Amino acid sequence: MSTKFSAFDAAEFLDSEETIAAYLNEVMAENDQDLLLSALDDIARSRGMSKVAEDAGLTRPSLYKALKPGAKPGFSTVSRIMGALGVSIVAKPKARSKPAAAVKKKAATSAATKKIVSKRPSPGPKQRATA
Repeated sequence: MSTKFSAFDAAEFLDSEETIAAYLNEVMAENDQDLLLSALDDIARSRGMSKVAEDAGLTRPSLYKALKPGAKPGFSTVSRIMGALGVSIVAKPKARSKPAAAVKKKAATSAATKKIVSKRPSPGPKQRATA
């Protein structure tokens, strides 16, 4: 008996706004344009390509062309498609080990501290306490 496999289609699982947003957030974290276009294509197919094209103000062939791998759609096109899909782009700060300003401030503080410490008179010999 042979096992049959079918192709995985993410569009079948994109059934809620939360799922779609989580999917796009993961994809955008990869910083890969073709992966983003593929994800937008998955979401558009889950919503219906004709409806998404109409809502984005594009023709259906233009939508397919904009979302194919290797395409270079402009920001306005991607923004219109995302708007038609009911999602938006949100900027958030990247997680860093230390912000550059804090590193510079720490280095400046460290240099100033070393300068102050080097100007202190050296401690004299310890004196015995007499009772």
